[in-house]
Amino acid sequence: MTNKLLIRTETRQSTARQQRAPRILVLGIIGLFAIVGLGLLAVPLMIGANAFFAANAGCSGQQTGTAGQPPVSANAKGIPANYLFWYKKVGQQYGVPWTILAGIGTVESNNGQTTLPGVHSGQNGFGAAGPMQIGIEGASGNTWGGAPIHPASQVVAGVATDEDGDGIANVYDPADAIAGAAKYLLQANVQANPSAAIFAYNHLQSYVQSVLMYAGRYAGGNFSVVSAQLPSANTVAGCVQTAGSVPAVQAPTQTVAAAISFAEQQLGKPYLWGGTGPDAFDCSGLVMMAYRAAGINIARTAADQWATETKVPASQVQPGDLVFFVGADGTVTHPGHVGLVIGGGKMIEAYATGFPIRVASYANRGAIGFTEPWAGAKGTTRGATTSPGNTSSPSAPPAGGIPTPGTAISPSSRASH
Repeated sequence: MTNKLLIRTETRQSTARQQRAPRILVLGIIGLFAIVGLGLLAVPLMIGANAFFAANAGCSGQQTGTAGQPPVSANAKGIPANYLFWYKKVGQQYGVPWTILAGIGTVESNNGQTTLPGVHSGQNGFGAAGPMQIGIEGASGNTWGGAPIHPASQVVAGVATDEDGDGIANVYDPADAIAGAAKYLLQANVQANPSAAIFAYNHLQSYVQSVLMYAGRYAGGNFSVVSAQLPSANTVAGCVQTAGSVPAVQAPTQTVAAAISFAEQQLGKPYLWGGTGPDAFDCSGLVMMAYRAAGINIARTAADQWATETKVPASQVQPGDLVFFVGADGTVTHPGHVGLVIGGGKMIEAYATGFPIRVASYANRGAIGFTEPWAGAKGTTRGATTSPGNTSSPSAPPAGGIPTPGTAISPSSRASH
């Protein structure tokens, strides 16, 4: 019966379908052109989204293109105008993100604004010189090549460059030094693995994190420098994400959601020993103010937070819990550093001087334990009267942190090409 019905229906409509066939064909062709047109429109959007380093490639992602340079964000206003000009010019010229060059310049010499030895003349204790702290002798090796200042016509086995065309290759000249650093990064394959290239520049993962953090802050729009996988020999964890790329958080309660939301809003702000906001924080000041924003008051210092809150095993950790570390001035029973867990092995932390507030991994960082301040633990009270400006016994920066921009981290382990 079903088959007969289908046959009869087909018979009645055959004439009409034959009449509509040319019309359907025309509409189909138009539709095909429309689809192709939309596809062509999507191509530049896809290219823009993946320009140079993929903004969404993830913490261990790789570069997906080599075109374009990131725009300048408002955070770059502290870079002197001449340095910003050369970072951008050299970055475009050599195909290196100018933000990475600026990140290195910030960490090494505060973009030439520090007066430490070796930046404007001479060398530091490890043989590095200039605003980009390129090796000229000693433990750093002569990565520059030849004398620190020599005629541009002289052929040397190094990265020495006369970028500004004055006839002199000068490691103390911002233009020449920035171009030399770009050459070094290219030799270290920065276009394929930016983190490994920065690691080659200075063999400290904390250095890599700091440079990438500043690079992320200096970039405008949706641009993001991907933190590619570091060399396996370097086992210290520290996959860092900048503001705007925070992992999705599944908060167990509205209180926790409010605390994490407050902490996320502080991402990119500077670390300040004793700081409790609103412009800068230390580690315990950040988590204290995050929970205060959620209506819960906890102790001021990392040590007191550890002592007064309910401990939870690592297997039961949830977003909103606090994770503790010995830190520079602490012990296992008196920790000196704390972060706010957001899930997936990550936390929000105010790490140390020179590090803006960031998202980082707490795995393999030597965490001594976790607490749960939002679960009504001992010492967690509402309506306490701790002053936001109280900076008594703040947590000190943990060991190994990056110093203030311009304090020229020791390049003693820097590789030489």
